[in-house]
Amino acid sequence: MLKLKHVLQGIGKPQTALAESLKLSDATVAQLLNHGQWPRSLDCEDLQGRIRVFLTECGANDADIANAFEEVDLPCANTADPALVKEPSGEDEPMLLPKQTLQPSTRKAFGLFRDPFDELQCAQDMWVSPDIRYVREIMYQTARHGGFLAVVGETGAGKSTLRRDLVNRITEGSEQVIIIEPYVLSSEDSEAKGKALKSTHIAESMMAAVAPLAKPKSSPEARFAQLHKALKESHAAGYRHCLVIEEAHSLPISTLKHLKRILELEVGFTKLVSIIMIGQPELNVKLSSRNAEVREVVQRCERVTFEPVEEARLEEFLKFRFDRAGKVLAEIIDASGIQAIAERLSQPSRRGSPDGTMSQLYPLAIGNLVIAAMNLAAQLGVPVVTADVVKGV
Repeated sequence: MLKLKHVLQGIGKPQTALAESLKLSDATVAQLLNHGQWPRSLDCEDLQGRIRVFLTECGANDADIANAFEEVDLPCANTADPALVKEPSGEDEPMLLPKQTLQPSTRKAFGLFRDPFDELQCAQDMWVSPDIRYVREIMYQTARHGGFLAVVGETGAGKSTLRRDLVNRITEGSEQVIIIEPYVLSSEDSEAKGKALKSTHIAESMMAAVAPLAKPKSSPEARFAQLHKALKESHAAGYRHCLVIEEAHSLPISTLKHLKRILELEVGFTKLVSIIMIGQPELNVKLSSRNAEVREVVQRCERVTFEPVEEARLEEFLKFRFDRAGKVLAEIIDASGIQAIAERLSQPSRRGSPDGTMSQLYPLAIGNLVIAAMNLAAQLGVPVVTADVVKGV
């Protein structure tokens, strides 16, 4: 960020006044002030001279004008703040955009009284694409009819949303399915990072769900025998049981192996427990076919992956979100802004994908970028979000 931004604040002039004086767009000036990116089509020295004239006419002192085009100093003189140091990675990190919230001025400017990307309040708030519908249905069928399923997706892809939707569908449909969800608040794959979720912990949560009034046995052998008996009795009463484990990428290898044995709890030819694991892409690494330790699990576990929102469906996704918030999409963002979002959240692929890009168009990333663009548009006084505004975020 250039010191010029602080100079403007000191003399009480908004960015829009500078943009009007220079005959540049508000987004171009925002790029200059926030990121130090000078317009390629203009001569840098000539533009600096015009800015100095503007500052002089507005009453800025000579010292501020002389330093206006320098970068803002880091907070520490000896050690750079790690959060501010940019290490070359060869690619952008669009998913690292922090959580964005609608500013009061933004809500007023766009007439929004509800955050369109806030947590879902009901099943009707959930946008369902063909890919999401497939994952949603396979989770539902696994819970009802048995199976061993791993659902893998990036952060913000909507995994937890589908887990809540599954529980809601089972409850509203009065299905005789008991959903068992072990607590994973401190779960990690090693004791050095946190508390490992072990098979004994899973057995305790299953007993609490299936037979809450039973007193757990003291020894592990007796406890598992007690669990098997409780599952048989519950099955005889007409119930099915589905074990849903979130943050499954944090499971230790030993627990993954034990899940296969839990899956083998049965009465006759009927499996007593179905298992759904939900985790981030690290789960795929643990379930690699090259990992001999988990070969028994890999051969029995079906895997489905959350795909990003297709670029062709991005407008449909945004329209649905803003419709739920009571706004028309065209009043918020134009076609160029939607295209800029798609381009911003795509980056060159190193793995040779068919179209040469790797998409990061996941709901959380889309929501953060759109809200950040709306906040910037309101700050600049732009009526709708355009491509220039998105590029200025």
